[in-house]
Amino acid sequence: MKRILVTGGAGFLGSHLCERLLNEGNEVICLDNFFTGSKSNVVHLLSNPYFELVRHDVTVPYYAEVDEIYNLACPASPIHYQYNPIKTVKTSVMGAINMLGLAKRIHAKVLQASTSEVYGDPLVHPQIETYWGNVNPIGQRSCYDEGKRCAETLFVNYHEQNRVKIKIARIFNTYGPRMSPNDGRVVSNFITQALNNQNITIFGDGKQTRSFQYVDDLIEAFIRLMNTPDDFTGPVNLGNPDEFTMLELAEKIIKLTGSKSELVYMPLPQDDPTQRKPNISIAKKHLNGWEPQIKLDTGLVKTIEYFRTLLNK
Repeated sequence: MKRILVTGGAGFLGSHLCERLLNEGNEVICLDNFFTGSKSNVVHLLSNPYFELVRHDVTVPYYAEVDEIYNLACPASPIHYQYNPIKTVKTSVMGAINMLGLAKRIHAKVLQASTSEVYGDPLVHPQIETYWGNVNPIGQRSCYDEGKRCAETLFVNYHEQNRVKIKIARIFNTYGPRMSPNDGRVVSNFITQALNNQNITIFGDGKQTRSFQYVDDLIEAFIRLMNTPDDFTGPVNLGNPDEFTMLELAEKIIKLTGSKSELVYMPLPQDDPTQRKPNISIAKKHLNGWEPQIKLDTGLVKTIEYFRTLLNK
């Protein structure tokens, strides 16, 4: 049994990770300030004697004796991270400093949940880990993009200067049950609109692409990454290389929900990437052949059922 700290543990990804770690026989401390996380995501875990839920903000130092730390705390959807951009930067940067400081003191291994947003609106396709990105440092999305880029810098510096054992995961679009219906992300937006028979909002011409990874595939990659030898730090892309346009996604969701929704077009938001697709060759090499197993249609059916229950549809 390992004792594991998960920051942002009551969020979409964090709750699935806590559940998986508990199922594998570990003790889990779930840290969350509930800005975007929700107790409802982890309420089913509260009866487990090896699960501890703590209300805490990672911008404030936290002390515990643990073996591993998964640093997932940060709003990840544009609506939430743009609501308070200064807080978003603080969460990424000060949160990284506090978790790295804790890892240094107690000799724990620490994983940073970074993002494909470090690539910005990429000029290289598909994106590889050696690509430096094309990011606007003063745009609407920069509080998140640059916050995560700075966090990666801190992780590498703590590793090189203080020999902290680190892992950096660059997460591409991930979806699944426990997404918030109002998080502004494309999968939850489209499903919510379709179930309510509302018009589905397409930004731009709908030909921009994304790669969609089901949450279970990502959690499997997290576990494998944490268990790699200490000399492998990443960064490593974790995403699904199957690429779809926004129009294709909308059409799939309308079909799977049986919705009467129609498409409406809106202007493209500032700095919205036109293409997003991971090269996952490093993940395949270092994570025991890991690659996403769950096809988009299969994952969407599971996610739609979750939203049906949530929205009483």
